Amino acid sequence: MTEPTPATGPAPAQAQTPAAAAPAVLIVGAGPVGLTAAHLLGSLGVQVLLVERNSTTSDDAKAISLDDESLRTLQAADLAGAVYPIIVPGTGTKYFGVGGRPLVHARGSGDRRFGHPFKNPFAQPDLERVLRTELARHPNIEVRFATGLSGLTQLPHGVQVTLHRGDGRHTEELTAGYVLGCDGGRSTVRRLLSVPMRGRSFPDDVWLVLDTLEDPHQERFGMHIGDPSRPTVIVPGRDGRCRYEFLLRPGEGAVWQEPPFELVRRLLQPYREITPAQVERAVAYSFHALLAERLRVGRCFLLGDAAHMMPPFAGQGLNSGVRDAANLSWKLAEVLAGRAGDALLDTYDVERRPHAQAVIDLSVQLGRTIMTTSRPRAYLRDLLVRAALLTGPGRRYLTEMRYRPDTRVRTGAVVRPGRRANPLVGALLPQPRVLHGPGYRLALLDDVLGTGWSLLGVGLTEADWTCARGAGLPYGTEVDVLIDDRALGRVTDRPEITDADGGPGAFLQDLAGHFVLVRPDRLVAAVFPPHRAARVGQELRRFVSAPAADPTAKVLAPGSHTDTGIEGATL
Repeated sequence: MTEPTPATGPAPAQAQTPAAAAPAVLIVGAGPVGLTAAHLLGSLGVQVLLVERNSTTSDDAKAISLDDESLRTLQAADLAGAVYPIIVPGTGTKYFGVGGRPLVHARGSGDRRFGHPFKNPFAQPDLERVLRTELARHPNIEVRFATGLSGLTQLPHGVQVTLHRGDGRHTEELTAGYVLGCDGGRSTVRRLLSVPMRGRSFPDDVWLVLDTLEDPHQERFGMHIGDPSRPTVIVPGRDGRCRYEFLLRPGEGAVWQEPPFELVRRLLQPYREITPAQVERAVAYSFHALLAERLRVGRCFLLGDAAHMMPPFAGQGLNSGVRDAANLSWKLAEVLAGRAGDALLDTYDVERRPHAQAVIDLSVQLGRTIMTTSRPRAYLRDLLVRAALLTGPGRRYLTEMRYRPDTRVRTGAVVRPGRRANPLVGALLPQPRVLHGPGYRLALLDDVLGTGWSLLGVGLTEADWTCARGAGLPYGTEVDVLIDDRALGRVTDRPEITDADGGPGAFLQDLAGHFVLVRPDRLVAAVFPPHRAARVGQELRRFVSAPAADPTAKVLAPGSHTDTGIEGATL
């Protein structure tokens, strides 16, 4: 997203519209992160107003890869079926070294972690169009394009904002319960909140990005070519599209300068012939490694590029923004519904900033290592990679991308009792295929859990469940996990599941005799035996109340007669 052009000369006369009905959440920016947040909030019944300064969704192909975690988030908003037709279910990234010789194919763990392919090329304009179209399913979401934000004032129980349309001659004031700044690297929300970005930029590393048509590449993986003579990235897409990125040498081009076609033709010559009509986009730019000093200011939050920017070498820019939306949306819904206090919203910054910084650091390090222009460093890199592949741990570390930062939350809305807390606590719950119901239906785990909190009892008795129900836990869906290859069909009022194939779902067997409390964003809040249920409930009451109400219930806007107006409440 770009900043609106400052007006010059006398200020135009403005027509002011009376204050409109207050939305519970105002989202500024209709890029992929803003659209995802709107879907997540809309599916939870929250009243949302989404505004975008541009007249339509973007035609710029910026991000090009969705990971399995992002697809799982879209699954939670019932969007997987709409998104799969525009992606290439991918098989990771293949790395090449000096002279273009193959080094390693980092496939990740396939669909074994979260139920979706590990890394999936796509075109951002296609994703934005799909997400915008699918918003029609939510009558509680209003969308306004050609509408920008020009003013913001925090109030005790809301945020007063000034919106402008088109050239700014028509303005409108309204009060929203909360504001989400999803408006890109030049965020107006961040500027109005006076939140600085910390980190560094790389103005001397200029990359030429080419999006091409009718391309012969048909690989389902990206290619990072770490030849120091010309570091290159190639990511094949759907329907003959392909993204090429070339590190430019001094004098070959400047940031945002349109490259001559002769340079484009010369750089692509080793890979394909090209005509001007087959170049969909050509732009030179440099990267940033920046993180906002704060992700929350009162009732305003920063997400996506408004919160953090990073080099593209880890493929995590957009995916980090989707994580922001997944982490924050359910918390807002819980607070607006009166099921949680303001302290829960503070955990957004606590939980997201450390991981965002770790991903930024990894992206910078990958750029220095994989895309180095130093020939001695490149030869050493290749030697170390080939040596590591000769060992089991080294091979797994590289091929499964275990060098990616751990997403585990260590401080926030989780309970980690003692030094020997289960390693699953604070991590995303794996999503295996499970069998459920009297017909032994096969499903992904999340589709059984539904929305809201869930409590999985692994091999437990009715007495154990009675103990949990009296502990004040913030759960909605109860699920029995059967172990030891036992058949489904016990007479209870809870859904039953069992591992489908003895593969990725086998981790549940190791949790026999325990409850697993899962947050709406599928993060594991606690793993505990029945006798510790009351302690876990007490710990979590700092953030949420219990028992949770219907997570699909309509959330009213602030000011309605049922709004709690919670501000710093203690439950």
